[in-house]
Amino acid sequence: MRIEFAPSRRSSLGIEWEFACVDRRSGDLAPAAPDLLAKLGAADAFPHVTNELLTNTVEIVSAPHRRVRDSVDDLARLVERVSAMAEPMGVDLISSGTHPFSQWFQQQVTPGKPRYDTLIDRTRWWGRQMMIWGVHVHVAVEDRRKVLPIIDGLLTYLPHFQALSASSPFWAGENTGYASNRALMFQQLPTAGLPPQFTEWSEYEAMVADLQHTGVIEELNELRWDIRPAPKWGTIEVRTFDGIPTAREIGGIAALTQCLVEHFSSELDAGREVPKLQPWFVRENKWRAARYGMDAIIIRNSAGDERLVTEDLAELLSALAPTAQALGCPAELDGVRDIIDRGASYQRQLRVAAANGGSLKAVVSSLVWELREDRPGS
Repeated sequence: MRIEFAPSRRSSLGIEWEFACVDRRSGDLAPAAPDLLAKLGAADAFPHVTNELLTNTVEIVSAPHRRVRDSVDDLARLVERVSAMAEPMGVDLISSGTHPFSQWFQQQVTPGKPRYDTLIDRTRWWGRQMMIWGVHVHVAVEDRRKVLPIIDGLLTYLPHFQALSASSPFWAGENTGYASNRALMFQQLPTAGLPPQFTEWSEYEAMVADLQHTGVIEELNELRWDIRPAPKWGTIEVRTFDGIPTAREIGGIAALTQCLVEHFSSELDAGREVPKLQPWFVRENKWRAARYGMDAIIIRNSAGDERLVTEDLAELLSALAPTAQALGCPAELDGVRDIIDRGASYQRQLRVAAANGGSLKAVVSSLVWELREDRPGS
């Protein structure tokens, strides 16, 4: 089969941001999304708000933009609008990889969506466990021949993405000991997790044909890889990120993603190869970042040299500064340093719980506050 890759404006980007609806009094998850979406009305144009697998979830989607700040502005305006709609319902919004204490078996699947019904019917217990939230960043690539090598390059920075966005240390009331429990939960689905590392686009097409022929997938978007081609939009979609509590942090992580894609694209233009890691190193790096977050010691090259992820990030930010300047996102990219200095969300959540006698309701309250104030807490 042939998979066309839509034309797109190089390095433009769009962002998808998932939110959990929580009851203001209890902090527990609330099945408020259908009512919220009914109040907002249907919208097909970007930016817009849409539903997701569970009735406790809304997803906000920016329009495609050249500059990160414009995509983030889209998101911030929509968050303000949805929050205003939710306020008289006694509902708040939070964004984190998991909810600290809600139980998966109490959540409702969004009705009237055959795609969701098929997913749950096929995956059963594991599918019902998907009480998780994330952020997806699309970055446009103007030449299909660049897509696979850029994805390989991005996989070398997957642990950086994972560590910076890690926000799921708790699951169903338990401290998991992981910075991102979401990362390991999500990959239990049969078409989720790390992507294969292809050499030719035809290999990707052949794999999709095989999966469709055998009934593993019906549609291309059922391949829920951590990083994947998005041929419909002409983009690479980075889906590694846990839910991110603030628009400011999203700006930093989106800028990092956009700058890396543009950097790799320029390297290919210059006739240079994009460095990549062996698949077993990529897999190990993902686990280390999910487990240890900002304290992860990651494998940096095919020789197996290792380094603390935050040290590598500091050097990377300096190397990407000219690219950020060209793309108009130096301030946003500098926001990554703030995450390193203040701590990622999982670190902040653990601090809040420790300061409040282990109260996970206090953690939810802190996530509500961070989104409303658009700044990380202590």
